[in-house]
Amino acid sequence: MSAPAPKRQKTSTSSPPYELLYWPGIPGRGEHIRLCFEETGTPYKDVCNADKAGMAELRELISPENIGDKINPPALAPPVLKHGDLLISQVPNITLYLAPKLGLAGSEDDENAIYHINQLALTALDGLSNEAHDTHHPIAVGAYYEDQKEEAKKKAKDYVENRVPKFVGYFERVLQGEASKGGEWLYGGQLTFADLVFWQCLDGVTFAFPKAIQELKKSGKYERVFALYDKVKERERIKAYLDSDRRKDYSMGIWRHYPELDAGSS
Repeated sequence: MSAPAPKRQKTSTSSPPYELLYWPGIPGRGEHIRLCFEETGTPYKDVCNADKAGMAELRELISPENIGDKINPPALAPPVLKHGDLLISQVPNITLYLAPKLGLAGSEDDENAIYHINQLALTALDGLSNEAHDTHHPIAVGAYYEDQKEEAKKKAKDYVENRVPKFVGYFERVLQGEASKGGEWLYGGQLTFADLVFWQCLDGVTFAFPKAIQELKKSGKYERVFALYDKVKERERIKAYLDSDRRKDYSMGIWRHYPELDAGSS
C-alpha cells in the first residue's frame, strides 16, 4: 500500500511565499526543491522560469560584487531559496530547511530521522549528481565538453561500470534494511525528501546513461530501487507535475546524454 501524501505544517495566510531561483529551462539541481513543493502541493514561485526578470535577480544574487546583507551571506551559485527575509543556497541546505515544514522529514516521534534522511539524500547527490556531472567535464568545468572528450570517455566508462552500480546497490541495501520499515521507502516506512532527491538523481542518470541503467534493470539485482522509482513517478502530484510544462526537459545541465559515454560505447 502506498503511503499517503505528506501532511504540511499549518501556516498562516500571512506566511511569506517560497521563491526558488535557478537556471531556467532545465531541471538541474533546482529540481530536487521543485519536487518537494510539487509532492506536497506547496505553492511556490519558480522565479527564473516565471518571467525574464528572474534571471536579472539571480545574476545579482550570485554576482562577485554581492557581499550579502545584514543577515544573509551571499550565494555562490543557484539554487537559491527565498522565504521572507531568509535567503539560503545549496540543495542539501534548502531541503533540510524545507523538509520539516512540508512534512518530508519522517516521523515526528523519531528525533534522529532527519539526520538519517539527510544522509541518504547527500549520498544520492554525491554519486548520482555530482559524479554524473564529472563524466562530461572531468578536467575543467569551464571548458567545453569537446575539449575534454577523450578524458570524458575514460571517466564515464569507470562511472557506468563501477560507480553507478555501487551507488544503486547501496540504495538497494538501504531498502532491504530494517530502518526502511518495509522496503517501500528509504527510511521510516514513509516518503521523505530523500526519496525525492534519489528519484531525481536516478531519473537524471537514466537520461544520461540509458543503456547502463537498462543493464542494471535486466540484472534483477536492484528490484527494490526500481520499484521505488516507479512508485515516486506514479504519485498523483508528481505524475501531474511530470506531465506539465513546469517540468523542463533535460538538456545541457548536470545530466547530459552523450551516446559515446554510455555503456557499451567504447
